[in-house]
Amino acid sequence: MYVNQLTLTSALGPGLGAMRQALQADQSGLSDTPWPDCDVPCYLGVVDLPAGLSVAPERLSRNNRLVEYALLQDDFVQHVESAVQRYGADRVGVVMGTSTSSIDRTEAAYRAMGDGERFPSEFLQPRTHNPHAPGDYLAQRLGLAGLCMTISAACASSAKIFAAAQRWLLQDLVDAVVVGGADTLCLSVIYGFHSLQLVADEPCRPFSPDRKGISLGEAAGFALLSKEPAELCLRGVGESCDAYHMSSAHPDGLGAKLSMQRALQAAGMSLADIDYVNLHGTGTRANDETEGRVCAELDSASTLFSATKGWTGHALGAAGIVEAVLSMNAILTGLVPGTMNTRCAEAGLPILLESTYRQVDTVLSNSFGFGGNNCSVVFARV
Repeated sequence: MYVNQLTLTSALGPGLGAMRQALQADQSGLSDTPWPDCDVPCYLGVVDLPAGLSVAPERLSRNNRLVEYALLQDDFVQHVESAVQRYGADRVGVVMGTSTSSIDRTEAAYRAMGDGERFPSEFLQPRTHNPHAPGDYLAQRLGLAGLCMTISAACASSAKIFAAAQRWLLQDLVDAVVVGGADTLCLSVIYGFHSLQLVADEPCRPFSPDRKGISLGEAAGFALLSKEPAELCLRGVGESCDAYHMSSAHPDGLGAKLSMQRALQAAGMSLADIDYVNLHGTGTRANDETEGRVCAELDSASTLFSATKGWTGHALGAAGIVEAVLSMNAILTGLVPGTMNTRCAEAGLPILLESTYRQVDTVLSNSFGFGGNNCSVVFARV
């Protein structure tokens, strides 16, 4: 399966050009500017949405506005339109990943409810107040009539999109698939992770011995997959669910290791064949320790490892597509991002601290989520 086009809008900026400029300038997208009405001390990766950016009233939410903004970058809509012309709208599918969907709009509805205990009419949006909202919006916006699905599997949501798309293409259910992920910040997200004592009051430092927790972020990104040859290909996907704990990974990393092994097996590779691994690397004590141990067991001397959430923040349901794009960008440009904010990494895994240029032909991207949802994806140069 081939990746015919990709785009990403995150705290690093709108589109691939802004992302690459930030990476080259060693400029993180994290800021300590407070979120409105929020008193949690933290650093956030916020996307600056243009004031004039709008969607239809029945679709209004920050998440859908971010989807719209991301679609306008890198001529992505035009590439999808070309696919529709070749295959037909009913042969182009959509797989979208999200964790929070349009919950920001639901928050606003409750704040506006008032004493009458009824939502104001502008908040009566059944196609927005549900987990499928971003996938439904994406299909409607692009005029696609093929299979459409939204995956909500915590932080692995927009990594698992590649597995679903691959299955659809192999089963000849579609000829092309638009895959993507989008999640936006809101009070539920910030206070929710703060209640779990996972949010750091400083920029996250994945794999640092004195790391303090995560920096939350928001993003939307997309890729167009098909059987039409391109410079990049999807070589393998591995999924697992250890279901060990609602919010903690298995302490021995059984699910994480299994997803990596399955992805490598599907690609016909070992870790020694992988040039770069983009680690899930949240900056929390438990996650980094577990992932580091698992990767060390599979380690090869020539593989580069780094975690990129210090650049973008942890975009939750969009983290998978964020890091997939960053990984594929390493193939396209040779720029392997370092582990931003980390100056000394824990022993046991050779973490890349500073960005470097190197020829990269194969990458593996890890996404591990709450509930033991794990997904690893292998991309390669054709």
